[in-house]
Amino acid sequence: MANIDLKDFQDKIEDVVKKLSSDKNLKDKFEKNPAKVLESILGVNLPDDQVNQMVKAIKAKLTLDVAGDLLGGLFKK
Repeated sequence: MANIDLKDFQDKIEDVVKKLSSDKNLKDKFEKNPAKVLESILGVNLPDDQVNQMVKAIKAKLTLDVAGDLLGGLFKK
């Protein structure tokens, strides 16, 4: 089982969010089984605590990105 160090944690989250944002099918699979899809994208089997932390961070980032897109559309002239 691999570990991702804290330095790489944010970079990995950004990479996964980009992949999920650009692939609706993959994003749908992530919503149904986030741990499996995350480990598939990363290509490693992570400890449960790291998977859970990353899943929470990715979901939060995806939510923020959607909210930002919506708000950005409201304030465009």
